[in-house]
Amino acid sequence: MSVAGSNCNGSHSGGGRKRKLNSTSENGKKQTKLAYPSSSNQAQALDCITKSPMAESTDGESSELQCGSITPRASLNNHVKKPGTGKKLVIKNMKARPDLPENYCERAWAKLCEAIRAIHSQSHISYSLEELYQAVENMCSHKMAATLYENLQQECQRHVESLIPLIDQSERDELQFLVLMNRLWTDHCRQMIMIRSIFLYLDRTFAVTSPSLLSIWDLGLKLFCSTIIGHGSVQARAVKGLLTFIHQERCGESVDKGLLKSLVRMLVDLQLYHDVFELEFLRETETMYHEEALRVMRDSQFTLPDYLAHVNRRLSQENERILQYIDKSTKKPLLLCVEKQLVGDHQEEILEKGFEILLEANRHQDLSLLYDLFIRFKNGLGLIKKAFANYIKKSGMAIVSDLERDKAMVQELLDLKAKVDTIIAESFQGNEKFTDVVRESFESVVNKRQNKPAELIAKYVDSQLRSGNKEWSDEELDRLLDRVMVLFRYIHGKDVFEAFYKKDLAKRLLLGKSASFDSEKSMLLKLKQECGPNFTSKLEGMFKDMELSKELMATWTQTASQKVPSSAIDLSVNVLTMGYWPTYPPMDVALPSELVQYQQAFQTFYLSKHNGRKLQWQPSLGQCVLKAGFVNGEKELQVSFLQAIVLLLFNAAEKMSFVSIKDLTRIEDGELRRTLQSLAIGNARVLIKHPKGKDVEDADQFIFNKEFKHKLCRIKINQVQLKETIEENQATNERVFQDRQYQIDAAIVRIMKMRRTLPHNLMVSECLAQLRFDVRQSDLKKRIESLMDRDYIRRSKENSSVYEYIA
Repeated sequence: MSVAGSNCNGSHSGGGRKRKLNSTSENGKKQTKLAYPSSSNQAQALDCITKSPMAESTDGESSELQCGSITPRASLNNHVKKPGTGKKLVIKNMKARPDLPENYCERAWAKLCEAIRAIHSQSHISYSLEELYQAVENMCSHKMAATLYENLQQECQRHVESLIPLIDQSERDELQFLVLMNRLWTDHCRQMIMIRSIFLYLDRTFAVTSPSLLSIWDLGLKLFCSTIIGHGSVQARAVKGLLTFIHQERCGESVDKGLLKSLVRMLVDLQLYHDVFELEFLRETETMYHEEALRVMRDSQFTLPDYLAHVNRRLSQENERILQYIDKSTKKPLLLCVEKQLVGDHQEEILEKGFEILLEANRHQDLSLLYDLFIRFKNGLGLIKKAFANYIKKSGMAIVSDLERDKAMVQELLDLKAKVDTIIAESFQGNEKFTDVVRESFESVVNKRQNKPAELIAKYVDSQLRSGNKEWSDEELDRLLDRVMVLFRYIHGKDVFEAFYKKDLAKRLLLGKSASFDSEKSMLLKLKQECGPNFTSKLEGMFKDMELSKELMATWTQTASQKVPSSAIDLSVNVLTMGYWPTYPPMDVALPSELVQYQQAFQTFYLSKHNGRKLQWQPSLGQCVLKAGFVNGEKELQVSFLQAIVLLLFNAAEKMSFVSIKDLTRIEDGELRRTLQSLAIGNARVLIKHPKGKDVEDADQFIFNKEFKHKLCRIKINQVQLKETIEENQATNERVFQDRQYQIDAAIVRIMKMRRTLPHNLMVSECLAQLRFDVRQSDLKKRIESLMDRDYIRRSKENSSVYEYIA
């Protein structure tokens, strides 16, 4: 290194030692050269050439200090030094590298070769690692890297080839062979790490930067793979041994997992894992689990929960193997293989083995596991949906089709709905596709028996809204009605529901049997939201009539004493609009004179306020409270209006025949028989029947029971009004059928009026689209013929299957 402008001595630190620079003169300039020590201390001389620090030049560029020159900036520019300014140095590259001593390459390689062999033989290295590293660096710096790399490759090759006899002499035992292979591999890796640390400079500056050469570590891997693994049947024996021990571990035997992990890591590092081991490993896995699935599925004692637990356990074990010794890149194909063999190829068999049993027993955890396994396959979700729909339909049809279970039908359907909803939420992760399955399945079930489910749903709502039902609080009742509305959405014959609901609502309102006016209003609002205002307009009119009747009776009470001053009867009348309320057959009965007087007085009062209206009295839904004197004291009897008429006859006679009662009251025969049964055969027998029996005959005699006893002062015996008779049920269904005929006729006329001409098939499809209920083709055809008879429509002369509207 030359220093311009002055004589100087300098020192340079390398390898922790200080060396002096001697100056000599050339062409009148001072120049310093490296002074090498004697050959006996050659190791220290090798340390002279070290990594060069960097310094910043005056123009902002960096240059190496090694082989550079330092020139004062002032002397270069020939300017006078300004006061207060320091000298600036310019670093220049050295023009030539120092020469190495003679025979340096041979001596350096001799040391390195001795160190390599010591590493291979696992003996003591005579030289320090620093000394060896410096030798490599010096050789590389003086363009000897290619020779050094070749010598290193030959030495490593020689050592690896020397291991072949050990493999040839190894015994046939798989465990001992694998242990030998693992020892050779771990020793080789440890040796290559030490060798690479010595030759690190060669690796970084020469091997890595040469595209045609391998790094020292990769070179070691290649030598081991081509020489050891590629020798004879070593590769096949290693893979077979690994698969054998993995199979044993899968069967529950204890194996050395550390050995397996090391050998699998060896295959990964040698890039043999995917092509040589993984394919065979997955093939063995497929064969094992295929046979296992067939064996377990044929075992009759192996239930579906047991099988699902077995599959889950196997998947967990395979996940553990991935963590313990199998390469993580195999995780996805391995788990897919296990899932396919244990589940994917047997999905239908698994569902048939006990899916319905799991649903029936509410095994939510097992169902969740089954769902989690099935959704991993393309057709898995569809199979579960199909099996789930079959279960709902099967369970629902068992409820709906059994006539003996009609009374409990709605509650059982609600329970089934709640059950499947819980299963969807807890086991099927709330998948909306299953919600669609539930809707379609329940819709199919509740409409299988035409009209009956709609009728029973209306009666169920009536039983829950009727007074005396203390089972639910207001909040619980509202939630129950929400659940009922879900069933209501499924039924097609909503007009049937409307007819029976309106009939039952009328009884609750007129007889004062409604448990909660707020609950009634809430149910009405739910129906309105579901079906629209047209569906509930009549029901709302019924509530309006009741409110107007209360206001009317408040006015009547103020004037009743003036119109009927001699009577002590407290009369209450509900004035109903006939279009809102169910149709009741007119009943002409003989009333007691006191009641006739009150009836006439109220009629005069009402017509005076509403001129032009007509009142039609309907005694069948009236009720009375009578005071009756018995031997044991006076009682109050809460009875129906017809029961009151019969009991009032016994004020004039203690004993009366059925025929005489019928003549005096003019009550319809069947109604009279039911009324007498409630008074003489029910729980509160205020009349005594002769002869005794459940049925009322024409020859029966009835006597007032003076000895009647009861612990209560007010006794209710008017339950006959709440019970629906067979005739009443038939009449309601007939009204629904008649209303449907009118709706069909109106729909056909409305369609034809708009279209003028229409083929039969289009007529049927458009008519079905407008109607809210299911119609049979035969019924629709009858209504078309009826309209043709009444000259609303006619057949086209050109085409008999086309209808024309008659204006």
